[in-house]
Amino acid sequence: MDAGGLGFLVAGSRREFVVLNVDDFSKQGSSQGCPDYICQICEDDIDILQEENEYFVACNDCAFPVCRTCYEYERQEGTQACPRCKTRYKRHKGSPRVHGDEEEEGSDDIESEFASSIAGRSNIVHPYRVSVAESSINSWDIDSVSITNSGTSVHFYEEHVGTPTNHHALVVHPNTGEIVRYNPLQTRPINPNRDLALYGYGSVAWKNRVEWKRKQQHKMQKVSSDGEGSDLNDFDSDRDIPRCAESKQQLSRKLPIPSSKINPYRIVISLRLAILALFFHYRILNPVHDAHWLWLTSVICEIWFAFSWILDQFPKWHPIQRETYLDRLSLRYEKEGKPPELAPIDVFVSTVDPMKEHPLIIANTVLSILAVDYPVDKVCCYVSDDGAAMLTFEALTETCLFAQKWVPFCKKHKIEPRAPEWYFAKKIDYLREKVHPEFVRERRAMKREYEEFKVRINAVVANSRKVPEGRWSLPEGAPWHGNNVRDHAGMVQVITGHDCVLDDAGNKLPWLVYVSREKRPGYDHHKKAGALNALLRTSAILSNAPFVLNVDCDHYMNNSKALREAMCFLMDPVLGEKICYVQFPQRFDGIDQHDRYSNHNVVFFDINMKGLDGIQGPIYVGTGCVFRRHALYGYDAPTATKPPSKTCNCWPKSCCLCCGSKRKCSKAKKKQEHQKKVKCRDAFKQVHALEVAGRETAPPAPQEKFEKRFGQSDAFLASTLQDNGEGCRFDMLKSLDDCIHVLSCGYENKTQWGKEVGWIYGSVTEDILTGFKMHCHGWQSVYCMPKRPAFKGSAPINLTDRLHQVLRWALGSVEIFLSKHCPIWYGYRCGLKPLERLSYINSVIYPWTSIPLLIYCALPAFCLLSGKFMVPEMNIYSSILFIALFVSIAATSILEMQWGGVGINDWWRNEQFWVIGGVSSHLFALCQGLLKVLGGVNTKFRVTLKGGDTDEFSELYEFKWTWLLVPPMTLLLLNVVGVLAGVSKAITDGYEAWGPLLGKLFFSFWVILHLHPFLKGVIGKQNRVPTIVVVLSVLLASIFSLLWVRVSPFATKFDGLVLEVCGLECE
Repeated sequence: MDAGGLGFLVAGSRREFVVLNVDDFSKQGSSQGCPDYICQICEDDIDILQEENEYFVACNDCAFPVCRTCYEYERQEGTQACPRCKTRYKRHKGSPRVHGDEEEEGSDDIESEFASSIAGRSNIVHPYRVSVAESSINSWDIDSVSITNSGTSVHFYEEHVGTPTNHHALVVHPNTGEIVRYNPLQTRPINPNRDLALYGYGSVAWKNRVEWKRKQQHKMQKVSSDGEGSDLNDFDSDRDIPRCAESKQQLSRKLPIPSSKINPYRIVISLRLAILALFFHYRILNPVHDAHWLWLTSVICEIWFAFSWILDQFPKWHPIQRETYLDRLSLRYEKEGKPPELAPIDVFVSTVDPMKEHPLIIANTVLSILAVDYPVDKVCCYVSDDGAAMLTFEALTETCLFAQKWVPFCKKHKIEPRAPEWYFAKKIDYLREKVHPEFVRERRAMKREYEEFKVRINAVVANSRKVPEGRWSLPEGAPWHGNNVRDHAGMVQVITGHDCVLDDAGNKLPWLVYVSREKRPGYDHHKKAGALNALLRTSAILSNAPFVLNVDCDHYMNNSKALREAMCFLMDPVLGEKICYVQFPQRFDGIDQHDRYSNHNVVFFDINMKGLDGIQGPIYVGTGCVFRRHALYGYDAPTATKPPSKTCNCWPKSCCLCCGSKRKCSKAKKKQEHQKKVKCRDAFKQVHALEVAGRETAPPAPQEKFEKRFGQSDAFLASTLQDNGEGCRFDMLKSLDDCIHVLSCGYENKTQWGKEVGWIYGSVTEDILTGFKMHCHGWQSVYCMPKRPAFKGSAPINLTDRLHQVLRWALGSVEIFLSKHCPIWYGYRCGLKPLERLSYINSVIYPWTSIPLLIYCALPAFCLLSGKFMVPEMNIYSSILFIALFVSIAATSILEMQWGGVGINDWWRNEQFWVIGGVSSHLFALCQGLLKVLGGVNTKFRVTLKGGDTDEFSELYEFKWTWLLVPPMTLLLLNVVGVLAGVSKAITDGYEAWGPLLGKLFFSFWVILHLHPFLKGVIGKQNRVPTIVVVLSVLLASIFSLLWVRVSPFATKFDGLVLEVCGLECE
C-alpha cells in the first residue's frame, strides 16, 4: 500500500505490520515473535484467547501450532485435518459449522457461533482501509497532535518512541473512521532484493489463506441497492451486518417437545408397561373354569393387542417439531443483483381416469403449481396421464391459456391459496378491510374469467362423452394415440415453457409437460409406481432437476412457499446431504364438520409422524413429498468417515499401553461393523460418488454397469452423471425422441427399475416400500409442518369409498408382509434404526389385527347370550388392576393429545374408525392378499372417486352396496341382540343377576359406540337401513345366536350323574 507518497510500503498480517522502506531498510530494527507461538503454515503469530487467557490450540492431540485463520481455512476449504497427526479438527467455540460437526459430542453454541462475524465487523476489508486486530486498536494511546494532509485529518497513535514518525503506517480507525498513523507493536526490516516467501508472505499457503479470507469477507458484505455514492460512514453502517450473519446460520432447527409434556408421557408409558405385565400375570394364572375356551380366546386377543400397542407406541418415544427460516434461505441463495441460486425442482402430477378425477380438479392443481412462489426457470411441472385420455390433454391446454392471466394476478397480489376454485370459495369478506381499488377490480375480473374457464372445461367434459366414429384426433388432423387405453404409443408434449408462451405481464411460465407412457398388452405396467418411474426418466432428459416433488392430481398447493420450506432442509449445507425426502402432512378440504370417518387422520399425521421424525424420519405417504433425485436412483446415503484419532501428546506413548489395546480392539470392532454394514446393503455399488464438499470423486463406472442399472438410453445415462442437474433443453426434438424411448413399456426389462431404482414395485402401496428402501440405504427423512398447510386435497366422505380406500392401503401392507422386503427380516445391519424398523413392522402388520379384533368384538355378545363371562370373579386385586389399566390408557391418550395438539373429537373419531376399518377393510384385505400371493388371484385396482356433487356433503349420505358392510353390521346386530337378551334374563332372575351383567354390558356398549358412525353411514339421509344389509346381517346374527345357545361351546360339560350334598349327617 502506498502510504501517501512517503516513500515506503506497508505489508501486514493480523497482528504484525512490516515496514518496507526502500531507501534505508538497514536502519530498521526488528523484533520477532516467539517461535513457539508462530503459525507453521503462514508464519503469523498465534492469538491469545480472551476467555482462557491462553494461546489458541487448533489440534488437541499434537498441539501443532496453527493460527485461528489457517485453522478456519483448513476446516472449510482444506482437508479438515491437522497437518502433523492427520487428526480431524474439532470445532472450537465460535467457529462456523462444517460437514461432520453434527456427529461430534459437545455443547451446541449456535449463539456464539456467529459472534465473531458480528463483533468483528470492523475487520472488513475496504479499498480505503487496512484491517488491524481489535486488541491492538484498544491498546493505542491517542496523541493530541493532529495534522492535515490533503484535507484529511490524521492522528498519531504512539506506543513506542523508537520508530520515526514518517515510518508509521497510515490506517483508518475502525471506530471513528479517521485516518491515523500507527506505530506497530512489532516491526522487522525486509530486504526488497530477497524473496518475500522467506518471510512468510507471498508463499502458496499465505496466498491461499488471503484468497480464502477475501472470499469470506466478500460473502459478508451486503451490496446496497444503488451501489453508488456510498461513503465511509455508509460502509460503517451496522444494518447489513446482522443480515449477513443470519444468512450463514442454519436454515432450520429442531424444536423438542417441552419436558413438562414429554416426561410425564414417558412415565405413563413405563407405568402402563408394568401394569400390563401384572395384568397378564393375573389373567393367565386365573382361568375361568366354566368357560375355558372363552377365557383362552380373550387372553390371546389381549396379548396381540398389547403387542400391537408396543409396536405403535415406542416409535413415539422421542417426538420433535421443526422450524424453518425462509428469510435466511433468501439471504443465502437469492442475492440482490444476481440470479437466484435455488435448486431446480421437477413436480410430478399423476392421474389415471378423467371420469373419476375431474379435469377441473387437475387444472386447479396445475394452476397452483404454475403460480408457486419460486423462480420460474427453476420449476417444471410434469402431468402423467396413465389413461391416455384426450380429455386430460385438452383440459391442460385450456389450463395453459387461463394460467397466462391467473399466474401474474397471484404473484402481483400475493394471494393464498393459488388454486382458483378454493380461493374464490373462501367464505370471507375481502372488502371488509382497506383494500386497494385496483385489487378489487382485478379480482372481480379474474373471477369472471375463472367462471368462463369452468364453462369451457365442462364443455370439454361433455363433448368427451360423445366418441366420434373415426375415434379422437388432434386439431391438425393427426389421430390421437390414446384411442386404445391399453394399447398405445408413448406421448410427450411440452405445453408451456418455451419463449412463445408468456403470461399477460410478459413473463415466462414454468414448464408444463404432458406425458403418457406406452402401454402394450402382455406387459406389467405396475400402476402408479410405473407411471412415476416413467416421469422420473422423462424429467431427467428434459430438465434433470436435483429434487422431485410428487403430488396426487387432487392435492393442490395450499402454501405458495411450500417448495422453499422443503429447500430449507434439502439445501442446508451441513445437514441437507443426508436427507432423502421431505414429507408434508396431508390436509383435506370438503370434509363434513364432524369428520365422521376420520378422513383427516390427525392422530397419524400430528402424533405418529412427529415421533418418527425424532428417530430417522417419517415414512413416505405417497403424496406431498420432495425427493432428492440421487436417493431415488438407489444410491447410499453419504457417510462421513473420520480419520483415526491419536493419543494426547502430553504423555509418552508407553504410558498409554495399559489402555491402548482396549482402544485398538474397540476401533477394530467398529471398523468391522462398518464394513459389514456397507457389504450387506443390497443396493448395487455406487457407480459414481455424490457431490460432497471436500470429498474425492469416484472414477466413472463402465457403460455396461450403467445400462444394467438404468437401461439403454444414452441421454438418460448422461443426465445421471451431471452434477448440477442441468438437462439439455436446447435440442428439443432430439430430447423428445429420447423421452419416447424411455417411455417404452419394454425399457425396464433386465434393469433395476422398480427393484433398486425409482419407486419400488411389488405392492399397491408403493409409498411405504419406497421410503423403507431409502431408509435401509442410510438416508434420513424430514417431516415439515408449516403453519399454513403446504398441500390440501380431497378425501372420500362416502362410507363405501372410504372403506375401499382403507382396503387398498391394507392390501399393500399385506403384500409387503408376504414379500422379501418385509421389515421383519429385511435390511438388517444396514442404515435402518431399530425404532424406525418397529414403525415399519407396525405399518405392515396392522391388517392382521383384524382377526383378533373381529373375535374380541363378538365375545361380549356371546357372553350375554350364554350367561358366561371371559373374566373370572372380581376381587380387590383384580379390580385395582383393571382400574389402573383403564386409567393408564386414558392418561396415555390425554398426554398424546396434549403434546401433539390433537383435539378429543379427532382422537375419538380415529378410535371409532380403527374398529370399523379393522373388522371390514382390513379383514377383506388380508383375505385378498393371501389369495393374491399364495393363490395367484389378481385384484383389481380401484381409483377413489374425487370431486363431488354440487350439493355440499351430498356424497356423505349416498349408499353404495359392497360386501365390506356386512361384517360390521353383523357385529352390531349381535351385540344389540346380546344386550337385549342379557337385560331380559337379569329382569327374570332378579336383583342378584345385575351385578355380573354390568361387566358384559360394558364390553357390548364399547363395541356399539365404536360402530355408531358406521350405523349412521348405512342409514344415510333416508333414516333407514338398506334392505339387503338388514336381511344378510339379521340372517348371520340369528344363525350365530342359535348355534351359540344350542351348542354352548365355552360351557363345561358333565357326563353321567350329578352328585350333590344332601346336608344330612349319616352318622
